[in-house]
Amino acid sequence: MTLRTSIGYATTEDIFVRGKNLSTDIIPNADFVDMACLCILGHYPEPRFKRMMNVILVTSCDHGFTPISMAARLTYLGAPESLQGAVAAGLLGAGDRYLGVTQNVAQMLTEETHGLAADSPAGQFRDRARDLLTRYTAQKRKIAGVGHPIHVDGDPRVGALRTVSQENGYYGKCWHLLDAIADVHQAEFGKFLPINGAGAMGAIAADMGLDPKAARGLALVGRTAGLIAHIIEEAGAPTAPQMWKLVLQAEQCEP
Repeated sequence: MTLRTSIGYATTEDIFVRGKNLSTDIIPNADFVDMACLCILGHYPEPRFKRMMNVILVTSCDHGFTPISMAARLTYLGAPESLQGAVAAGLLGAGDRYLGVTQNVAQMLTEETHGLAADSPAGQFRDRARDLLTRYTAQKRKIAGVGHPIHVDGDPRVGALRTVSQENGYYGKCWHLLDAIADVHQAEFGKFLPINGAGAMGAIAADMGLDPKAARGLALVGRTAGLIAHIIEEAGAPTAPQMWKLVLQAEQCEP
């Protein structure tokens, strides 16, 4: 039995990725986003697409103290010899509440915009938003991509992400539906839940035509760099011992 992958292979003399020679074709000419697109999509990106890939990676890189970065720091406290273990611990905390939301939004918007075009009338997007909100409310499902525990008056990342999307031609039907969801939610359902960063990145990924799993994957790649920064800082200026101390103090206060 022969096992093959279309992504890459090696011979005695050379390594190939998507049919390109790694040493002679790729290393001298490609940057990281070029290589990521080559691996994931099978080809190099055109400039506007590449810009949006960079935007997702940059936006995902760090978010300060979050459960993800705290998990990485606490793991480093227990296993300072294992950088990869601390990074992995942080990434394993990426799910439906933190970081992985990008995939959920992309999936939702891709499904809910079926049959619509970017230039469809605004009323059609509002109708779709109203239908989605009615269904989700009846099913007691959380709508991914709106609301934020800190940025309650609006996520500062969203305006920048919208502008870059518009400048590069990726402000399409998925962005329009997400905007309509936020608008209808406030106007007709009586609650202000602004679009959050994960929602904006999910709309970008969906309007780029990316597989929703790739949207989560890019967020994980971006956050990996941020977690490395947290662990390097942790090594020189530890915070995990204080986190652990707070846990011990809380246990002692319990009746």
